[in-house]
Amino acid sequence: MNNTIKNILLWLFIIITVVVLYGLYNSHQKGVVKELDYTKFQEKINAKSIQEITIKGAMVEGRLSNGDRFTAAVPENSQAQLADALVKAGANVHVVPADKDSWLTWALSIWLPLILFVGFWVFLMRQMQGTGNKAISFGKSRAKLLTSQQKKVTFKDVAGVDEAIEELTEVVEFLKEPQKFQKLGGRIPKGVLLVGAPGTGKTLLARAVAGEANVPFFSISGSDFVEMFVGVGASRVRDLFDQGKKHAPCIIFIDEIDAVGRHRGAGLGGGHDEREQTLNQLLVEMDGFESNEGVILIAATNRPDVLDPALLRPGRFDRQVVVNLPDVRGRLGILRVHTRKIPINKDVDLEIIARSTPGFSGAQLANLVNEAALNAARYSFKSVTMGDFETAKDKVLMGKERRSLIINENEKKITAYHEAGHALLAALLPDADPIHKVAIIPRGMALGITQQLPVDDRYNYSRNYLLAQLKVFMGGRIAEEVFLKIKTTGAANDIERATEMARKMVCEWGMSDQLGPLAFGKKEEQIFLGREIAQHRDYSEQTAELIDQEVQQLVRASYTEATSLIEQHREAMERIAQALLEFEVLDAEEVEMAIRGETIVKRKERTAAKPTDSKPTDIKQEEEVVPGIITTKEGPAPA
Repeated sequence: MNNTIKNILLWLFIIITVVVLYGLYNSHQKGVVKELDYTKFQEKINAKSIQEITIKGAMVEGRLSNGDRFTAAVPENSQAQLADALVKAGANVHVVPADKDSWLTWALSIWLPLILFVGFWVFLMRQMQGTGNKAISFGKSRAKLLTSQQKKVTFKDVAGVDEAIEELTEVVEFLKEPQKFQKLGGRIPKGVLLVGAPGTGKTLLARAVAGEANVPFFSISGSDFVEMFVGVGASRVRDLFDQGKKHAPCIIFIDEIDAVGRHRGAGLGGGHDEREQTLNQLLVEMDGFESNEGVILIAATNRPDVLDPALLRPGRFDRQVVVNLPDVRGRLGILRVHTRKIPINKDVDLEIIARSTPGFSGAQLANLVNEAALNAARYSFKSVTMGDFETAKDKVLMGKERRSLIINENEKKITAYHEAGHALLAALLPDADPIHKVAIIPRGMALGITQQLPVDDRYNYSRNYLLAQLKVFMGGRIAEEVFLKIKTTGAANDIERATEMARKMVCEWGMSDQLGPLAFGKKEEQIFLGREIAQHRDYSEQTAELIDQEVQQLVRASYTEATSLIEQHREAMERIAQALLEFEVLDAEEVEMAIRGETIVKRKERTAAKPTDSKPTDIKQEEEVVPGIITTKEGPAPA
């Protein structure tokens, strides 16, 4: 029974009690019109006007012949004579002993007020300790203990992070067989820090460790330590580790530890004293004078750069496990995990999907599979087909199509030539990412979109590749100028990205021939805020002018070369634009056909007919995997 039901029952009890008391009081007082003195009472007896009377000790209650009710006091020890007189007067007499007063009246007068007081006090105490205030349990830890009854997650449910699983497998062995490592003088790690981008599976890995180790698992968020009252966070840390010691061996998992573990003394206006107290207590509990044998702390964060150095040293977090974005093999494994319970059609090739989703995290791949299943259900299919995955991928990467948006023919024509410029250059430049799809259907915030797919996973970017991307960025504006003789605001994002990339080439990546391999400008970042707020200039005005000149030269040179390339292929450009106006969406093969001047034959759309074979098929595990490719909507964004 939860607190809400208890509160409702308590209030119902109070209301019913009040109603009953009011009714009893009303019924007790009903009909009492007057109180007779003894003389008038004797006159009524003599006049034989009393119809019914009840004698209770020294008090009598009765009813007259006319129906009026009355009460009167009589002398002590005169009840017998009074009763005889009333009987002779023709009254109906009832005698009640004085010591048998109404038990209900006695209970109402003594016990009910006491019960009501106790009930009201209990109600107030429960309200004080309720989920809203926690007035008495501020310092108690809010960690949740995962029990064996809950659904377990094991390493079989995790894919794409083999190195991280290998590291954490040792942690599980530490908990199961500590003597195996201690006999050689080894020390069980006190803490493991999971570091990785959002969605890479850090929390899932921690849950898998708990499922594999089969030990008590306490889970808490870093924000649960933060409170407006002084000392509450430190108290919760102490209580958390006290619970851990009682259940040792066990695992304590703190998600988003950067909420409480940031640099001390950092931020605008100095450090946050309460947060620092909480961090200090955490440092002491992890490696202080008192030992916490058998208690392993696992924490997760996507901002390791803001954590306090004292928290990261060996003895506290002995291991830092990096959870990277999955490669093509990892993405294939993740897709197999998430499609395990989904009926998929025999035309689905998970390897192709894995190759076409580079840069995707585990959470994004899970969302992709879910969107594909929802799309299949939308059309009442019995299984998920390859078309559903393609539709879901386009939706995740580019946004949902906004076909309801009304666009006039002139706007549509401008968008078609703009996207045709991007597509033509992406197809012609050998160093650029190959074209994947180009569309003039509004998606998300864009009126049109050109999507490129690299041929493999990129970890480094060459100068030739970056220059090719600059040309592709400029393709839209050039097409508008050359073919439509206008300049529009549609190229705003292209210009911004081209300028940013050119400045990084000069200031960060040392790709300027004139300035050489030097880095200019140091980022100033407030750790408390967690973001860059300024760029520190550590160079002269003359150097600043040279930087501006080099950035302009890179962009202008790319613009000129891209213009020349489009002028040389005017006919191909026209064919791509006209095909976009006719079909609205072109894939890589269709763009190549338009460049060669061949007639474009559109394939049947996904929603045109149901799949011929709806039987799901099993995907066999294979050892060899084809190298993957990166899907990007906005081009590379190397840091």
